[in-house]
Amino acid sequence: MATVQQSPNRAQALEAYYQELRQFSTAPLWTVLKSLLTPTPQPRAVPFIWRWRELRPYVYRAGELIGTEEAERRVVMLCNPGLDGAAAVTNTLYAGLQLILPGEIARTHRHTAAAIRFIVEGHGAYTAVDGERTLMNPGDLVLTPNWTWHDHGNESAEPMVWLDGLDLPLVNAIDAMFFEEYPQTVQPVTKALDDSRRKYAQGTLLPAYERHLGHYSPLLNYTWERTHAALIELAAHDTGSPYDGVVLEYVNPRTGGPVLPTMACYAQLLPPGFEGQARRRSISAIFHVVEGEGYTEVGNQRLDWQAKDTFCVPSWAPCRHVNTSSGKPAFLFSFTDAPVLQALGLYREAAE
Repeated sequence: MATVQQSPNRAQALEAYYQELRQFSTAPLWTVLKSLLTPTPQPRAVPFIWRWRELRPYVYRAGELIGTEEAERRVVMLCNPGLDGAAAVTNTLYAGLQLILPGEIARTHRHTAAAIRFIVEGHGAYTAVDGERTLMNPGDLVLTPNWTWHDHGNESAEPMVWLDGLDLPLVNAIDAMFFEEYPQTVQPVTKALDDSRRKYAQGTLLPAYERHLGHYSPLLNYTWERTHAALIELAAHDTGSPYDGVVLEYVNPRTGGPVLPTMACYAQLLPPGFEGQARRRSISAIFHVVEGEGYTEVGNQRLDWQAKDTFCVPSWAPCRHVNTSSGKPAFLFSFTDAPVLQALGLYREAAE
């Protein structure tokens, strides 16, 4: 077996060798191997919370300074402090707070990044997706899947704000972004209002004369009215998970799988006094507080939250939820990149 010669000049020789390799756009693996093959995930994203009471004035201030025609989408992005100013909350997920004022239209476009909208405040603005409109209210989950035409409009008398969630960092990381504007500002409405809700919201009863062949859910709007009622009914008879309380996944009614190929969405009820157990998961998660007060321990950080706050849990960080609401349940919405990890065989979880 050959042995490496030890000499005082070895360090100099190695450095010269490394410099010579660079001229061919090559490098020695052994100098970076330990940073590539880590024992556990080492996300650059850090646990962080965006407080609604702090951000709300700035979201509405944007409405005074810039219009939808100029901005395309008027959004205050949530940027993770660990990602050096990138338009991302985690390495795979993006989030922002979008404002649309009465009388405004956010023009029609489409892109290969999939998106979800979770309504924060306001009533009666609409989203249109591939010819169908839905009216939005607080707590509703609205889908705008990959490469579907979508626009937003506000024909109500009050502003509306929603949380945008996209797989934008993931799509850009794999160089798969395409974007296209519709020829007109507003796409034609070719279906009845909330057509998909009548057909697909029942979940277990679906129209036999239609077959939705897309990779995403055919249901445009998962209303908070139905979601809240389902959580309350289940919580009356079931204690749920020791980690998440009573948690429901929003699913594709045709497949029972996630609503989008790259993002899974959940609603959970933390019963009064709930103190969850800690767990690690190899996914990135973004949480939005719908109702209640409490805190989430992420690693050695405690994120105290209240209604309309948003926070993130990076991959493999131990996470534990606690409800401190006085005798009331707390409700959380979340979306994750779990479908991607599961499809690639990379999903893991472990109790702390």
